[in-house]
Amino acid sequence: MSDLGPDDGPFYHGTRAALRTGELIKLGRHSNFGQGHRANFAYFTATMDAATWGAELALGGGPGRIYIVEPTGPFEDDPNLTDKKYPGNPTRSYRTREPLRVTGEVADWQPHPPEALQAMRDNLAKLKRQGVEAING
Repeated sequence: MSDLGPDDGPFYHGTRAALRTGELIKLGRHSNFGQGHRANFAYFTATMDAATWGAELALGGGPGRIYIVEPTGPFEDDPNLTDKKYPGNPTRSYRTREPLRVTGEVADWQPHPPEALQAMRDNLAKLKRQGVEAING
């Protein structure tokens, strides 16, 4: 366990935003998911699979990207994915109210198979029709 939270990483952030090493991912920008509301948290994960979903499902027109990030302050389990949907935190997904520092980019990540990606998009569309927001601000 780190001094900041429940995991030592390394940590990743999947997005479509073009970021540079050293840049901070700050709160208050539009969310990558859901209705695109202003984000109250920065989200990140310690698994490439979860980061890949983030890169593939993020809003925006650019290519999916996965960045290596480090939290600059305390962080906690992401309640959108832990205990509500999965017991514990198997995706090792977290959120913080502090910025994330970009320390690098993963250039060689592998996308999910097209049928898995379409199934995830269909499920998210179904949840949206039911009024369930994918990310809780």
